Amino acid sequence: MRTGPVAAAGVLALALAGSALAHSLLLESSPATGARLAAPPPEISLRFNNRIEKKLSTIRLLDEGGAPRPVTVLAADGPVDRLTARVPSLPPGAWRVEWRVLSTDGHIVSGGFSFRVAR
Repeated sequence: MRTGPVAAAGVLALALAGSALAHSLLLESSPATGARLAAPPPEISLRFNNRIEKKLSTIRLLDEGGAPRPVTVLAADGPVDRLTARVPSLPPGAWRVEWRVLSTDGHIVSGGFSFRVAR
């Protein structure tokens, strides 16, 4: 049986789609992307579409000027698809969360989002 270029392209597309599905995707966050909060959040929580290697994953919190604020990542706590960090009391203003996780497929995935604490 002979396969043409269209069939070969289809097989390749399915193989690539399967490998991409193993990468961790951020499904939800608390605070949510673009949230306007009346009070500072006590923690940042991220939920992914699959298990992540928590001990090799990070959350960074940056102020409006890009200066980092210390957070405590809780690597051993909670479900295997969540990464959570305790946050110190934050003053009003814009904040940026940057995360980096190790997916179960061995790839490092990163992203970020912003939220605002009301004045």
